This record gives sequence, structure tokens and C-alpha cells, in this order.
Amino acid sequence: MTDVYLCCDTITGLYSAIYDAWREHREGEAKIAVQGNMEPELFCEYQEVKESQKKARAVEQLIRVNLGEEAYKELYYALLSKDAGKGNAVFWTMQEARKLKDSRKIMEHLDHPAVAKVFELSRNVANEAHCFIEFIRFRELKNGILFSEIAPKNQILTCIGEHFADRFPLENFMIFDKTHQVFLVHKEKSPWYLLWGEVPSEEAIHCVSDKELEYERLWKNFFHTIAIEERKNPACQRNHLPVRYRADMLEFGE
Repeated sequence: MTDVYLCCDTITGLYSAIYDAWREHREGEAKIAVQGNMEPELFCEYQEVKESQKKARAVEQLIRVNLGEEAYKELYYALLSKDAGKGNAVFWTMQEARKLKDSRKIMEHLDHPAVAKVFELSRNVANEAHCFIEFIRFRELKNGILFSEIAPKNQILTCIGEHFADRFPLENFMIFDKTHQVFLVHKEKSPWYLLWGEVPSEEAIHCVSDKELEYERLWKNFFHTIAIEERKNPACQRNHLPVRYRADMLEFGE
């Protein structure tokens, strides 16, 4: 029987499951599965793992010390992916690292399926985060807060939080991830943080300031008049700005 550790789809939850799997099966066979994103398998024993900050910190420390900061970032980004197999990829990569003379070189071993999977997932998350850094559009609400809605495939808020906090240190802003129902919140001159369990009302997020409405009108007018009609190339535009990012971009709205 293979032990499968069930956890919630958060960094803390995944690290907690990896902690339990590592403690019992450091060199043996075990799997990590995310609740609500898995297919039941035969001949498996499922164990539900509760989130534990203590366990999560222990795993984070284990990776940083033994695999190094570069590998830690790759594994962390992989766990932010929407891929159902991310927990297994990270856990099996950690197991493979134990076999190496220099475990800090684990991410060079792309011939190993788990390491290659971690690399693939990490690149995918990093690429999506980079795109949202470029494509996010903020709107100023009447209360002065800058607000943005996005719909990423992966959980990329922690990847972009530092960028926007550094870019707008004196601003109060919020970014709402509609896919995962979580806010990134930044208060002026304060560290940013994530907030779960809240959903913004349509009335609140569309209550924009008069100044914002004027700037939106000017920006739309600029966007629709700056292009040369004869040189429009929709295929090229889709390549540089994929269609899925446009739903929450002001210039592509009505």
C-alpha cells in the first residue's frame, strides 16, 4: 500500500504534507495529493494532513539549508502551480537530492523526471507572474484605494507582491485573484499580505473616482487612435498579449 498525504492547496498545507511524508518515507514510496484536485487510486492509504506553520517552517528550512536558495525558489514556485502533480514532483525531487554528493546541484539533474517537472512548473509560474506584472491595470476607487482584478491560472500573488509594493510604497492598493479567491493587500509604508475568505462586492469595485473615469476615457481614446489601421496585425498582438489577459484590461473593455 502506498501512503498518500492529502492537503489543502496552500504553501503551508503542501509543506505540512511533505513534512509528514518525509518523516515516514524519506527513502520510501509516498505521494502528495491536493484535496479537490486528485483522482483516487487503488491500493493507496490516504491520510489527511492539517496545515501546520511549524511543519511548514521546518520543511522550508530543510530545503534552504540542504538544497540552497536557488533550488528553494524553484520548488516554491512549482508548488504555486495549478498542476495536480506538483506535490509529488517536489517531494520526489527532495528524495533524489539526498542521493547526491552535492544536494545543492539537484536542479542540474534534469534527466530525472521529478526534477524536470519541478523545472517546468516553476518556469510556467514565473512566466505567468512576469506577464501579470506587465499587464495588471489598477483603478482608483472613490476611497482612494488602487484596485485590480486578475484571473491567473497559478497562485502568483506572492510572486508579484514585492514588485508592486516596491513600485507603489506610498499607495494603498489591492489585487484580487478571482481564480483562487484571495487578495493581495498593501497599506502605505507597510508590508503587503494575503487575505483569504473575502469577496469584493460589485458595487464597491466599480465605485471609481471621478478622476479615474476621466483618465480611463483619455487612455481608451489614446489606445484606439494611436494605431495605424493599415498596419494592424492581430496575430502578432495575440502573441505579445494573449487573449486571456485582456478580460481585466481597461483598453479592451467596452
